[in-house]
Amino acid sequence: MSETLLSVEGLAATYNHAIAAVSDVSLAVRGGEIVAVLGANGAGKSTTLQAVSALLSARRGQITAGRIVFDGRDLAGTSAAALVRAGLVPVLEGRHCFASLTVEENLITGAMGRDARRVEIAADLDRVYQLFPRLKQHRRSLAGLTSGGEQQMTAIGRALMSRPRLLVLDEPSMGLAPLVVEAIFRALKQLNSEQGLSILVAEQNSTVALRFADHAVVLENGRSVLAGRAAELRQRADIKTHYLGGSSQGDQGRRQPREAVA
Repeated sequence: MSETLLSVEGLAATYNHAIAAVSDVSLAVRGGEIVAVLGANGAGKSTTLQAVSALLSARRGQITAGRIVFDGRDLAGTSAAALVRAGLVPVLEGRHCFASLTVEENLITGAMGRDARRVEIAADLDRVYQLFPRLKQHRRSLAGLTSGGEQQMTAIGRALMSRPRLLVLDEPSMGLAPLVVEAIFRALKQLNSEQGLSILVAEQNSTVALRFADHAVVLENGRSVLAGRAAELRQRADIKTHYLGGSSQGDQGRRQPREAVA
């Protein structure tokens, strides 16, 4: 069994020192696995990933309790830039690209933080283009003029140019057509299988996330209420009914948490 790469223990966080966002979230990512964080809108998925990525302060958020450890290192006080250099690289919700730069220029910015040589950048670009052929077709296009799916691929590709050890993705399927979502998750699974890349992904779309993940954690009202192997959770009809509002995309009708899967 691989060693634990990321550990989140009893995480609690607020915004503006007043609004409680998460109150008790725990999860772990072992080397070489994909872990999905599931939950309806407002469950605490994005806050958890922002805390892991040291980005809460940019949203006026604060960690008030708990511990986050990456590769044996307690992340208290660590900057987001230092985390990227250490190999924990986030892809934020909303397909953040530099709209006035071309797709390829966006990708190259991902390699700047590691002082990559030109030959290394060229090799990494080739790998990204093999993974996302549509980006190669639009490499000279302004990123802001490409489709939503292509912008999401660009954001993920830019993160891959940093050569991450742990890729942290927040809602990569949001607003995208099912075929595009399928292509993105297949690409992520390919990276995981062929390169052993560890991935932590927050998703409302439980159907696709549980197909591609190894393990999953379900959040409800800022707490982790269910955890287990994705293959086992996929068989449980009550996942959507009780924790995702009866739909992989909904947030209505949530009930009190049941006993978690070991």
